[in-house]
Amino acid sequence: MQIETERSHKMKRVLYIVVCLLAVGVGQATPAPDNFLPQRIETAATGPAAQGAEGRIVFTAGNSDAVFNVYSITGQQIKIVRVSADQRVTVDFPKGFYIVRCSNQWSRKVVVR
Repeated sequence: MQIETERSHKMKRVLYIVVCLLAVGVGQATPAPDNFLPQRIETAATGPAAQGAEGRIVFTAGNSDAVFNVYSITGQQIKIVRVSADQRVTVDFPKGFYIVRCSNQWSRKVVVR
């Protein structure tokens, strides 16, 4: 009985993650050209941003300090990244899909190629 309950909880969690990813449009993104990333980060000076790239995620804080929580596709917290105002931090990650949450302001999917 306990095994069935654990499986049920795991299945609910996986279903929740899939629904969340579908809500933000996984599979609809098209890869940006290589020269697109620096332009996009430089124009995001007003608010925090996270952008996936080749083997890394680039975090920018915007006008104030920001804290980013990075989660795996299964919902496990992988890393906490703190970025000072008007700074940019690059962190290496393996290829895959991640969910980035910024200081309870927003959550987004990020793809590392």
